[in-house]
Amino acid sequence: MPDGGLPVVAGQVPALLQELAGAVALGIPVALATVVEAHRSTPRRPGAKMLVGRDGGIAGTIGGGELERRVVEEARAALADGRPRMLHYDLVDRGRGDPGVCGGEVTVYVEPYRPPATVLVVGCGHVGRAVAALAHWVGFRVVVTDDRAELMTAEGVPGADVLVAGPVDDALREVDGRTHVVVVTRDQSVDAAVLPALVASGARSIGVIGSHRRWRTTRDQLLAVGVPARELDRVRSPIGVELQAETPEEIAVSIVAELVALERGGDAVP
Repeated sequence: MPDGGLPVVAGQVPALLQELAGAVALGIPVALATVVEAHRSTPRRPGAKMLVGRDGGIAGTIGGGELERRVVEEARAALADGRPRMLHYDLVDRGRGDPGVCGGEVTVYVEPYRPPATVLVVGCGHVGRAVAALAHWVGFRVVVTDDRAELMTAEGVPGADVLVAGPVDDALREVDGRTHVVVVTRDQSVDAAVLPALVASGARSIGVIGSHRRWRTTRDQLLAVGVPARELDRVRSPIGVELQAETPEEIAVSIVAELVALERGGDAVP
């Protein structure tokens, strides 16, 4: 037993919680719905649990019927936005919209378990390595890409979970709707080369390091070759919150602070 921990005895962990632990270990999004209060006549009592997958598949039950259907929909919404929910239902009168007529009331807590969001760091210079290390430390999944293969080593970028050496297109398979792209390349011309593919991706956010002038130059160049303005409007540049940062490590703090704010619903004022 770890110091200060509780003993875990094989065979005493409920099967549903074993399924939850397995999903979390594999990075499979799943929500746990638990009956936390029940008064008078209800289908299940406090402690009843149900797992809900992103596609609406379930394991376990909190009572079935319309009540369960509504909780499944709320659980899927929780998996989409990452926010838990406390749901209260009266089970009295279907005519007024209640999900049952048992006569009681029930409260269900829905808790989403999602794999960490991804940070794709484009550029493996001083700032890129610092961003990768700090983003990994605060809990993001970190993918780093650079066309300079000699920089793409586990020793050189210890904060990276995935290293992709080569053109940025090769890293797009790592991008989804929960990916934050951090463009910290060595030169404005490299920005212009990688951004068309990035702004056309489904990334949640895209930020580019540099001055306002550097971004205006890059934006004008991309508009001239036909990149739609609506796609370029997604870009945050300069990236990061204002800290008067100078060193690569300080700049990484500024950038990762912005990413945390975007994840947590903060202002992320640039």
